[in-house]
This record gives sequence, structure tokens and C-alpha cells, in this order.
Amino acid sequence: MAGGAREVLTLQLGHFAGFVGTHWWNQQDAALGRNTDAKESAGELCPDVLYRTGRTLHGQETYTPRLILMDLKGSLNSLREEGGLYRDKQLDAAIAWQGKLTTHKEEVYPKNPYLQDLLSAEGVPSSDGVWKVKSIPNGKGPPPVSTATAPKSFIPPEGTIRVWSDFLRVDLHPRSICMIHKYNHDGEAGRLEAFGQGESILKEPRYLEELEDRLHFYVEECDYLQGFQILCDLHDGFSGVGAKTAELLRDEYSGRGIITWGLLPGPYNLREPQKNIYRLLNTAFGLVRLTAYCSFVCPLSLGGNLGLRPKPPVSFPYLRYNATLPFHCSAILATALDTVTVPYRLRSSPVSMVHLADMLSFSGKKVVTAEAIIPFPLVPGKSLPDTLMQLGEASPWTSLSACGDPSGTRCFAQSVVLRGIDRASHTSQLVSGTPLPSALHACTTGEEVLAQYLQEQQPRVISSSHLLLTPCRVAPPYPHLFSSSFSQQGAMLEGPPRGTEVKNIPVFGALRSSASLYQTLGGLADELSKLDLRRWASFMDAGVEHDDMEELLQELRSLAHCYQEGDSSPD
Repeated sequence: MAGGAREVLTLQLGHFAGFVGTHWWNQQDAALGRNTDAKESAGELCPDVLYRTGRTLHGQETYTPRLILMDLKGSLNSLREEGGLYRDKQLDAAIAWQGKLTTHKEEVYPKNPYLQDLLSAEGVPSSDGVWKVKSIPNGKGPPPVSTATAPKSFIPPEGTIRVWSDFLRVDLHPRSICMIHKYNHDGEAGRLEAFGQGESILKEPRYLEELEDRLHFYVEECDYLQGFQILCDLHDGFSGVGAKTAELLRDEYSGRGIITWGLLPGPYNLREPQKNIYRLLNTAFGLVRLTAYCSFVCPLSLGGNLGLRPKPPVSFPYLRYNATLPFHCSAILATALDTVTVPYRLRSSPVSMVHLADMLSFSGKKVVTAEAIIPFPLVPGKSLPDTLMQLGEASPWTSLSACGDPSGTRCFAQSVVLRGIDRASHTSQLVSGTPLPSALHACTTGEEVLAQYLQEQQPRVISSSHLLLTPCRVAPPYPHLFSSSFSQQGAMLEGPPRGTEVKNIPVFGALRSSASLYQTLGGLADELSKLDLRRWASFMDAGVEHDDMEELLQELRSLAHCYQEGDSSPD
């Protein structure tokens, strides 16, 4: 790999994981193709960590995600399972059998009109109808396609996005998509509902061998593989698929980092109590089993909590989103994910996945929380010290792990990333001789400002921090979630709203090992203890017995105990 990048293989398991992953890859794609601005560094993040180079049958160089995704039958719509990059029409037409043929042709699902219009407007369709590949960022291939002129009308109208492939603008390698035809995406019958069902999928030779074959394909071409990031649905049977996948990775690739982002969609329907209990069981089993195999697990959700008692979805001061739309919720979670994963994607002095996990998950603390400010409210003319002071003394982040308000709870360790801040704003802009409002204003670099702020917020906490010039890209097909008080570059505007389309935003994100998990995990165990475990053990299916349910309660309580306030940080 160019530059000796430490590669990461991404696995997306489940349909909501597909939504989050699609926004994630669209944002990576937009970052690859943006016009370099003198005010930002184009080289802070190394795309080779996530992407692989290749060549089509016709000799065209490609740059595609290093990705394996699994979803259910009926979830792809117009997206071909084998992709389009390496397809050769002449080979497709060549048939060795010379006898009588009967052809059964399935009706092709039309490409989402919104996505087709967007890509057409950018001038990237090729003559054979296959969308061209984003150029490789090493100078090869055609100039990158600019999305700066895409009009506001290309924000997808609500209701036009049904599945994640409806807004995927990135070409995938033929080895990326792995369909589970045993279960259906749509309808009430044949659904992948239970943790045990998910585990059993990877006990079947055909699915296990297919996954292993794809893993070997991607891993064997890596020079410096640092590990795997798993985006996994926790609320349904993909929770079990994720646990078995993590077990396989740990057994076959010992010593590599395995980080799982456990995903849950927005608010649930109180009028479906049985489904809510399924969701609770799948989430609990997923968290416990994944922590046994992963470097750490981070639940990601905009819901108010992980248990049965509903709470309103989280709110953001500068975002307006519909919590019932996966398209909206997944965009916010992907934006946070794009920020908190920065440490192991840096071009210079990266923090490996293993080292990041070691810092956050000591003493059995294998679950971490994610928090973020989206967008970070930097006002033109104000410095970073000014803005951080205005955030106040309380924890400034919004919880993205359904673990309640993080304010007032002890933090054991944290990894913090602030990105998209112009260098001129890093330090105080006060005239020499002016009394300094805070210790932050005395710092001489932005890195010092951020480190000092974290020290004041969480003294005696192990902290790792990174300050980047590179913003987070939110160009179409990212939904229009921002209030009208932001500029195209995500800066807060004073005066009347202007309705400007936002294309880049600053984001302040954190991964934290927090005492809030004591109540969250313990609360899950308390709710499970009130259920008829013998009845629900039969639902979990595929070898999950009553004793497994009792063991689940014990392991949840043991995991919760790691986060009691009295626990000490590492020496």
C-alpha cells in the first residue's frame, strides 16, 4: 500500500448498518474528490487505510472500499450483487452449453431516480451505463469530479429513500456484497429476528465459507493490516451474525484490532411489546458476546436508552432531523463515526486500533460510549478558546450511545477529536496586553488549547486528543439537517438566516469509558431479570437455552460492575 498505510477491513452487518455505512462511504468519497482548499490540509487522513486499488477487466484503475457487507434477500433494489466494475458483457454472453435453453429473467428494479439525477448532473456515467470510479488520489486517472456545483435540489426528498442502496454513490468491489438468501428483508415472514438465528447462519458451511473466502481475499493483499471495524445491527438477528463474525476474526487474526460499532435505529413502537423484548434480548446478547471477542464495543443510537422504557430521541442544538427516518439517523451517526475513527486513519502519527482500545478498555471496560457536537459552533471572528469557554463547565457533548446524559458522571479514559477548525482560529486573537479571560487564551497552539480544555473538564483522566483542519463532508446525498444559520463551510452566521446549503462542517467527537455505563448495563440486566426467561429462551432459537439466559444476566452485571465509580484508572 502506498505510504505504508495500516489497512483496515470494514464489515457491515445488517440493514441499518448498511444505511450508516452508505453515508460513511459517501463521505469518504466526497473527501477524495473535493477541491483542495489552501485553508485545509488534504493529507491529514490517509484514504489507503480504508480503500484498495485494483484494475477492471478493461484495464481501468479502480479505488474501492475494503469492505464486506451482509444483508438479506430483497435489500439491494437496483444494486447488483456482483457490482458493475468488473463485469464483462462479452463474457456474460458466452455460453458453453449448446443445447436448448429456457431463460427466466427477473425484472430489474429501477435505479432510484434521485441518485440517477445526482450522478448524471455530475457527469460521471460511462457509455455502458456503469458509473465511473472516483479517481485514485495519487495522481493516476482523470481529475477528480467536483460536487461543489451540485444544486440544493439534489437533497433527497423525504420518502424517496427506502433502502441504503438508494443513495449509495460509491462503486463496490464484486467481493463486497454477501447476501443471506435464507431470510427476507421485506414482509413479516422469514425475517432474521433473533440472536440465535444470526449465530446459526455462520454455522452453515455455505455462509461461513463465503465469508472466510472474502476475508482471505482482502486480508492477503494487505501489507500492514491493523484490524477490523464492524458496523453491526444490535436490535435484530444480525447481533448474532456480528458475534460469530467477531469470534472468527479473533480466532483467525489474533493480535489485530477488532472494533465493533453496535447500531440501533431510532425510536421504537410501544404498541409492539413483543418486538421490543426481542430488541432488548438481541442487544443484551450482542453486547455481552461481542465484548468477549472484540477490542471494544461502542453502541450507537439516537434513541434515549437501550432498555424497554422509552425516552425521547436525543436532540442537537443546530440539527433538525426526523428520528423515524433511518436516512436521517444514520447520517448523524456516520458523521460522528467519521470523526471518532480519525486516530487510526491519520497519515502522520496514527494511533493503531489496538493502542486506542488499550487506552479505553482497561480493567474489563470493553464497552465505550460515543458523544459529539454536530456541528461544532465556531463563529467567524471568534477563536477556539472563546468557543470552548462558551460551552460551559458541563460535558458539552450529546450522547450517541443511548446511555443518558453524560454530565456529572466520571470518565475513566477518553479519545477526543476536533476537526474542521481553521488554523487562524486555533489560538486567542486578543490584542497583546489584554487581560486573558482563561488559561485557554494563554496557549500558543490549538493542540495545547484542546489539551488544556480537556484537563479542565476531566482532571485526572487519561486523554488522547487530535485537532484537524480537515472538516467533515456533508455534500449530497447527505440530508439537509442543518439550521439556516450556517455557512457552506459550517461556520455559524450572525444576522438573519440565509438558507445556504452546508457542504462541510466542524465536528467535536469523543469516545469515552464512562461511569454512565454502570447504570445502563445494570439497567439492562434488571429489565431482563423481570422477564420469563424460559419462554424467551425458546424464541432466541438455535441453541440458546435457559442457562444461557441466566449466564447473560450474570455477565451483564459483571460488565456493569467494571464501571462503578470506585474503580480506579490504570497506573
